[in-house]
Amino acid sequence: MNNEQTRLICGVDEAGRGPLAGAVFAAAVILDRKRPIHGLADSKKLSGKNRERLAAEIKEHALAWAIARAEAEEIDRINILQASLLAMRRAIESLALEPSEALIDGLHCPELALPCRAVVKGDSSVAEISAASILAKTARDGEMLRLHLQYPQYGFDRHKGYPTAMHLEALRRHGACEIHRLSFAPVRLVVLTQRSKEA
Repeated sequence: MNNEQTRLICGVDEAGRGPLAGAVFAAAVILDRKRPIHGLADSKKLSGKNRERLAAEIKEHALAWAIARAEAEEIDRINILQASLLAMRRAIESLALEPSEALIDGLHCPELALPCRAVVKGDSSVAEISAASILAKTARDGEMLRLHLQYPQYGFDRHKGYPTAMHLEALRRHGACEIHRLSFAPVRLVVLTQRSKEA
Protein backbone atom coordinates (compact mmCIF):
# COMPACT_ATOMS: atom_id res chain seq x y z
CA MET A 1 0.00 0.00 0.00
CA ASN A 2 1.47 3.37 -0.97
CA ASN A 3 1.76 6.36 1.31
CA GLU A 4 -1.11 8.21 -0.40
CA GLN A 5 -3.52 5.42 0.50
CA THR A 6 -2.44 5.34 4.15
CA ARG A 7 -2.68 9.11 4.70
CA LEU A 8 -5.69 10.06 6.80
CA ILE A 9 -7.37 13.14 5.32
CA CYS A 10 -9.71 14.99 7.63
CA GLY A 11 -12.41 17.26 6.19
CA VAL A 12 -13.65 20.14 8.35
CA ASP A 13 -16.59 22.53 8.01
CA GLU A 14 -18.80 24.70 10.20
CA ALA A 15 -22.47 25.56 10.39
CA GLY A 16 -24.09 28.59 11.93
CA ARG A 17 -21.89 31.59 11.20
CA GLY A 18 -24.81 33.74 10.04
CA PRO A 19 -27.52 33.22 12.69
CA LEU A 20 -28.26 35.73 15.44
CA ALA A 21 -28.62 33.02 18.10
CA GLY A 22 -27.09 29.78 19.26
CA ALA A 23 -23.65 28.22 19.02
CA VAL A 24 -21.55 27.80 15.88
CA PHE A 25 -20.93 24.11 15.19
CA ALA A 26 -18.03 22.40 13.42
CA ALA A 27 -17.43 18.82 12.36
CA ALA A 28 -14.33 16.88 11.38
CA VAL A 29 -14.56 13.66 9.34
CA ILE A 30 -12.06 11.04 8.18
CA LEU A 31 -13.77 8.91 5.54
CA ASP A 32 -13.01 5.25 4.86
CA ARG A 33 -11.98 5.06 1.20
CA LYS A 34 -12.96 1.38 1.15
CA ARG A 35 -16.55 2.33 2.10
CA PRO A 36 -17.53 5.30 -0.08
CA ILE A 37 -20.69 7.18 0.80
CA HIS A 38 -22.78 8.11 -2.23
CA GLY A 39 -24.62 11.41 -2.50
CA LEU A 40 -22.26 13.58 -0.44
CA ALA A 41 -22.65 17.27 -1.28
CA ASP A 42 -22.64 20.71 0.29
CA SER A 43 -25.19 20.37 3.11
CA LYS A 44 -26.98 23.55 1.99
CA LYS A 45 -27.86 21.88 -1.33
CA LEU A 46 -29.46 18.82 0.30
CA SER A 47 -32.97 18.40 1.65
CA GLY A 48 -33.33 17.99 5.41
CA LYS A 49 -34.34 14.36 4.90
CA ASN A 50 -31.26 13.59 2.78
CA ARG A 51 -28.98 15.37 5.25
CA GLU A 52 -30.29 13.24 8.12
CA ARG A 53 -29.92 10.03 6.10
CA LEU A 54 -26.37 10.90 5.05
CA ALA A 55 -25.42 12.00 8.58
CA ALA A 56 -26.38 8.56 9.90
CA GLU A 57 -24.39 6.90 7.11
CA ILE A 58 -21.32 9.07 7.77
CA LYS A 59 -21.40 8.24 11.49
CA GLU A 60 -21.68 4.54 10.68
CA HIS A 61 -19.05 4.27 7.91
CA ALA A 62 -16.43 6.98 8.57
CA LEU A 63 -13.11 5.96 10.13
CA ALA A 64 -13.54 8.82 12.59
CA TRP A 65 -15.82 11.82 13.11
CA ALA A 66 -16.35 14.48 15.75
CA ILE A 67 -18.63 17.46 16.29
CA ALA A 68 -17.76 20.48 18.43
CA ARG A 69 -19.11 23.96 19.08
CA ALA A 70 -18.35 27.47 20.27
CA GLU A 71 -21.07 29.14 22.33
CA ALA A 72 -22.81 32.48 21.73
CA GLU A 73 -20.84 33.99 24.64
CA GLU A 74 -17.55 32.90 22.98
CA ILE A 75 -18.72 34.35 19.65
CA ASP A 76 -19.40 37.68 21.38
CA ARG A 77 -16.01 37.62 23.10
CA ILE A 78 -13.69 36.65 20.22
CA ASN A 79 -15.87 37.28 17.08
CA ILE A 80 -17.61 34.79 14.80
CA LEU A 81 -14.60 33.96 12.60
CA GLN A 82 -12.37 33.13 15.57
CA ALA A 83 -15.19 31.20 17.26
CA SER A 84 -15.72 29.16 14.06
CA LEU A 85 -12.00 28.34 13.93
CA LEU A 86 -12.08 27.43 17.64
CA ALA A 87 -15.00 25.02 17.06
CA MET A 88 -13.08 23.50 14.13
CA ARG A 89 -9.99 22.99 16.25
CA ARG A 90 -12.07 21.38 19.00
CA ALA A 91 -13.64 19.01 16.46
CA ILE A 92 -10.27 17.96 15.01
CA GLU A 93 -8.76 17.47 18.46
CA SER A 94 -11.74 15.28 19.44
CA LEU A 95 -11.19 12.76 16.62
CA ALA A 96 -10.41 9.20 17.70
CA LEU A 97 -7.73 9.02 14.98
CA GLU A 98 -5.04 11.60 14.30
CA PRO A 99 -5.27 12.80 10.69
CA SER A 100 -2.25 13.36 8.42
CA GLU A 101 -3.75 16.58 7.09
CA ALA A 102 -6.85 18.71 7.67
CA LEU A 103 -8.72 20.24 4.73
CA ILE A 104 -10.81 23.22 5.89
CA ASP A 105 -13.74 24.68 3.97
CA GLY A 106 -13.25 28.37 3.20
CA LEU A 107 -10.36 30.81 3.42
CA HIS A 108 -9.00 30.34 6.93
CA CYS A 109 -7.39 27.52 8.91
CA PRO A 110 -7.46 27.10 12.69
CA GLU A 111 -4.16 26.86 14.55
CA LEU A 112 -3.30 23.16 14.58
CA ALA A 113 -0.37 20.89 15.33
CA LEU A 114 -0.83 19.15 11.95
CA PRO A 115 -0.69 20.26 8.29
CA CYS A 116 -3.77 22.22 7.32
CA ARG A 117 -5.08 23.60 4.04
CA ALA A 118 -8.02 25.92 3.32
CA VAL A 119 -10.16 24.88 0.34
CA VAL A 120 -12.57 27.47 -1.11
CA LYS A 121 -15.96 25.82 -1.78
CA GLY A 122 -14.49 22.60 -0.42
CA ASP A 123 -17.94 21.50 0.74
CA SER A 124 -18.82 21.04 -2.95
CA SER A 125 -15.53 19.50 -4.14
CA VAL A 126 -13.98 17.43 -1.32
CA ALA A 127 -15.96 14.43 -0.02
CA GLU A 128 -14.51 14.71 3.50
CA ILE A 129 -15.52 18.38 3.75
CA SER A 130 -19.00 17.62 2.35
CA ALA A 131 -19.40 14.97 5.05
CA ALA A 132 -18.26 17.44 7.72
CA SER A 133 -20.71 20.08 6.45
CA ILE A 134 -23.57 17.57 6.74
CA LEU A 135 -22.66 16.59 10.32
CA ALA A 136 -22.21 20.20 11.43
CA LYS A 137 -25.51 21.31 9.85
CA THR A 138 -27.61 18.42 11.21
CA ALA A 139 -26.10 18.83 14.70
CA ARG A 140 -26.82 22.55 14.76
CA ASP A 141 -30.34 22.17 13.39
CA GLY A 142 -31.06 19.54 16.06
CA GLU A 143 -29.78 21.90 18.75
CA MET A 144 -31.99 24.74 17.51
CA LEU A 145 -35.04 22.44 17.59
CA ARG A 146 -34.22 21.64 21.23
CA LEU A 147 -33.78 25.33 22.03
CA HIS A 148 -37.17 26.06 20.45
CA LEU A 149 -38.76 24.06 23.28
CA GLN A 150 -37.00 26.34 25.77
CA TYR A 151 -37.67 29.61 23.90
CA PRO A 152 -40.79 28.96 21.76
CA GLN A 153 -41.54 32.68 21.32
CA TYR A 154 -38.68 33.11 18.82
CA GLY A 155 -39.59 30.35 16.33
CA PHE A 156 -36.14 28.73 16.29
CA ASP A 157 -37.72 25.57 14.84
CA ARG A 158 -38.55 27.57 11.71
CA HIS A 159 -35.51 29.76 11.03
CA LYS A 160 -32.80 28.09 13.19
CA GLY A 161 -31.70 31.50 14.46
CA TYR A 162 -31.10 33.14 11.06
CA PRO A 163 -32.19 36.79 10.70
CA THR A 164 -35.52 36.19 8.96
CA ALA A 165 -38.36 38.73 9.14
CA MET A 166 -40.10 36.43 11.63
CA HIS A 167 -37.04 36.25 13.89
CA LEU A 168 -36.41 40.01 13.75
CA GLU A 169 -40.05 40.69 14.67
CA ALA A 170 -39.83 38.23 17.60
CA LEU A 171 -36.64 39.95 18.75
CA ARG A 172 -38.33 43.35 18.71
CA ARG A 173 -41.35 41.97 20.57
CA HIS A 174 -39.62 39.82 23.21
CA GLY A 175 -36.11 41.27 23.36
CA ALA A 176 -32.96 39.14 23.31
CA CYS A 177 -32.60 35.91 25.31
CA GLU A 178 -29.46 34.35 26.76
CA ILE A 179 -28.57 32.42 23.58
CA HIS A 180 -28.67 35.49 21.32
CA ARG A 181 -25.36 36.80 19.99
CA LEU A 182 -25.16 40.26 21.52
CA SER A 183 -22.32 41.36 19.22
CA PHE A 184 -24.47 40.90 16.09
CA ALA A 185 -25.94 44.23 14.91
CA PRO A 186 -29.69 43.36 14.89
CA VAL A 187 -29.45 41.92 18.43
CA ARG A 188 -27.26 44.79 19.67
CA LEU A 189 -29.80 47.30 18.31
CA VAL A 190 -32.68 45.58 20.14
CA VAL A 191 -30.71 45.48 23.41
CA LEU A 192 -29.78 49.18 23.11
CA THR A 193 -33.42 50.08 22.36
CA GLN A 194 -34.55 48.10 25.41
CA ARG A 195 -32.03 49.86 27.63
CA SER A 196 -32.99 53.32 26.39
CA LYS A 197 -36.66 52.57 27.16
CA GLU A 198 -35.76 51.39 30.65
CA ALA A 199 -33.52 54.40 31.35
